[in-house]
Formats: sequence, C-alpha cells, structure tokens
Amino acid sequence: MKQEQRTQIVENAKYLRAVRPIDPDEIFEYVDGEPHPAVVRQVLREHSVELGIVEAEDGTFVPASDEPISTTFHGVKAFPPEHSARLEDFIVNRFGAGWPDGEGGDVLRYNIRKLKEDYFAQNPVEYDEDAALGYAVYHLPDYYATAQYVFADMLRHGLLSEHTRILDVGAGAGGPALGIHDLFPDDALVDYHALEPSAGADVFEHMLGETRDTFRTELHRETAEAFAPSETYDIVLFSNVLSELDDPVAVVKKYAKHLADDGSIVAIAPADKNTSIGLREVERTVEDGLSVWGPAVRIWPSFVPADEGWSFDVQPDLEIPAFQQKLDEAGGDYGEFINEDVQYSWTVLRKDDKQRLDIEPNISLFARMNEMEKHVTKRIDVLAVKLSHSLSSGDAHQLYKIGDGSEQTDHYAVRTQKTTTNAALEDAEYGDLLIFENVLVLWNDDEEAYNLVVDGKTTVDAMPA
Repeated sequence: MKQEQRTQIVENAKYLRAVRPIDPDEIFEYVDGEPHPAVVRQVLREHSVELGIVEAEDGTFVPASDEPISTTFHGVKAFPPEHSARLEDFIVNRFGAGWPDGEGGDVLRYNIRKLKEDYFAQNPVEYDEDAALGYAVYHLPDYYATAQYVFADMLRHGLLSEHTRILDVGAGAGGPALGIHDLFPDDALVDYHALEPSAGADVFEHMLGETRDTFRTELHRETAEAFAPSETYDIVLFSNVLSELDDPVAVVKKYAKHLADDGSIVAIAPADKNTSIGLREVERTVEDGLSVWGPAVRIWPSFVPADEGWSFDVQPDLEIPAFQQKLDEAGGDYGEFINEDVQYSWTVLRKDDKQRLDIEPNISLFARMNEMEKHVTKRIDVLAVKLSHSLSSGDAHQLYKIGDGSEQTDHYAVRTQKTTTNAALEDAEYGDLLIFENVLVLWNDDEEAYNLVVDGKTTVDAMPA
C-alpha cells in the first residue's frame, strides 16, 4: 500500500471516530484506488493506538473506553519461553551458537559478577554492550515478574483504562515493558514510551520488536534529566532506576508535571536495604505534591512516617530460564548466575489523593503509632497495614513489619501464640489492612522499635486491599 493511501485512511478515521463507528467497508470508497476493506481494516489495526480506537464485535472501530480495564492474573511461574528464545537469539547473534562455553559465556559471567559487586558496593554502574547484556540475562525474568505483580494490583483497583499512555524512565533491557505487554488484555491500547540512554536500549529494541498492534512502543535514547516530554502520561514508571539517578527527587518531580490528573507514578526498587529505604525517602520527600496510593497507605491524614522504611514484598520463585541455566552450568559454580527470586519494594504516587485502602479511622477507637509511647505495657486497638512477610526464621515467633503512616520509628507485630482469632496476621497479603484488638505494646531497646505482641488474648482481622 502506498503511504498516501495509508494517510488517507488515517485521516478519514480521525474524522469519523468523533461522528460514528468507523466501518472499513465505508472508508475504502474515500481512498484513492479504493483498496480492499480488509486492507483498510489492517491499517486501522496498525494505527489503533494512535487513533485511540478498538475493534468492535461487528467489525467496526469505535473510540476506546475510559472505563477501567480488568485482566485475569494468577501470578508468574516462569519467564515465557518465547521471550527466553528471543533473548538467546540476541546472545547468539553477539557471541555465536556456543556462547555458554566460549568467550561469550566468560564475558557474560564477568559482567554479571562485576554488576553485582558494584551494586552491593553502591558504585556507579556503566552499561556498555556487554554489561547491558549481562544485566538482561540476570534481571529480565525477575523485572518481568515484578512489573506484572505491581500492575496487576493496579488493574484490580481500576486505576488503568482501555487507552493507557506509559513513560518508562530507565527502561533497561525491557523486562517491565514485556511484563506489561503480556499482562494487559489484547484489546487494551498501550502507547509505551521507553527512555533508555545506555546500550540496554539495543536489547530493549530487540526484545520489544514484535509487539501486537495495540501495544505501540517508541524508544527514546536519552537520559531522564535531558528528555523533554511533549505530552502527558497515565503512568510514569521508574523501575529499578531511582538509585542510579544523581537526584531522584528532582527527576520524579519533573515527570510529575507531565502526569495526567488521574495518573500514577509507579516506582519499583530491589528489596535490599539501601535501595528499599532510598525508595521510601523519595516517596516521602515528594508527598507535598503527590499522595501515596499504596502500599504504605497513610491511614491517618496529614501524617508522614519517619521510620527506617525498609519494606518489601516477596513472591514465589521463578522457574530457572534456560539461558541462565546454560550460563551457570558452563561456569561450574552452581547458582551464581541463577536469579529466581522475586522480591521488590514499590510505591504508587498519585495527584488525586486516591488510596489503595478506603478507610476513615476514628481516633477514639484506635491508637495512632506516632503516639505509641503513651501505650507501652498497655493493651490497645490498632489499625495497621501489613508491610512484610514473616521476618523471623526457625522456631522464632513470627515477626511482621506494620505501619499506619504516622509511625516515627519501626513497629513490628510479634505473634507469640497462634490462635484461630489471630491467624489473619499470617494469612493476610502484603499491603492488607489489619485490625488489632487487645494487642500488647512493648518497647524493644535492642531494635529501638515498638513490638505489638499478638498472643492468645489478641484478635486480628484483615481487610484485603
């Protein structure tokens, strides 16, 4: 098809979308050469994101709805084999078919070791072609899974509509983009802009080279500081990148100005202490212009927590992808190049004050954590969000980080006796609201934290988010 014909189809569609459903059997008559309606239909599909239209059951195209979209999600068991094969194709093109046992394997193992060393030493990381590929081998699967868990939660709460504009700041090798692509239903329109200045952009371009027509990607090879957005976005995503920015607060504030009124800034960080706490520091610093949707909900309005802030979610391990298995076995030191953990910290910030939990607390019924010193050695009732899985090991009492958004130091729920009436503490999901009745407050000198003791006299109920 000639470009002139394609342009005529798109221009006709732009006019008709505001008037009536777009029918390919009608449009072809207004195009030079009258291309077959099936050709017109394909052009409309290819430009559906640009036009903001979806294909209806009767074969016409109508404007995308502003209603929230939903999707079925049951967790992530493995990095999809089609993505694994695509990444391995990139590796083979770079190093040849025998890459695990040859020079390619040595290069990747060296770069993965160096990336981990620099990361834990908090050294700046430079991503040349080999480092970017090593990063992809080690992190594509868990970043793919993490994005799905976070965005599935947002979809469950109706935060995303049928036409979603996403800016991925520091898109890396494309793990989050692939996760979002596979999570969203096929008829959802996604205009995905990826910002990546490093050699990781080459991997991203390869991995996202064959997305469906309703998922449009555009790659910008610029830094977060240099890029000048020309539109607004429903989602601005910072996935595992804030810790690499010189001034993450300034960057978040910059992109908040380009957020739709009902849009969300989504920030994800590794679960280790430094990056997790760093994420919370950014979250708390930008609260003067944005509100925290979750998971660390501010139960009590007008309060901001000042505890350490180390909080992260944990999901089931992934199956080991073939490319990691091959690299690891050829290295002779089993496990060094396997990354099956899915552990991450996250926050969603919004401009509209919407929260993940819909609650109006009553100070006459529940104690607030910023006043917990008044209640030491007493039994009280408390509202709190569950902010960890059990942090204890072996036969020790179950220990969970909790918060209500007003805490000035760490608070933990310690389950010393298991009963059916307090089982919700264990059974609740990360981010759920917990109602503690008759919980004993103690101060822990060693940890400089408050322990809320859950024993046989305590009742715990959960309100799932």
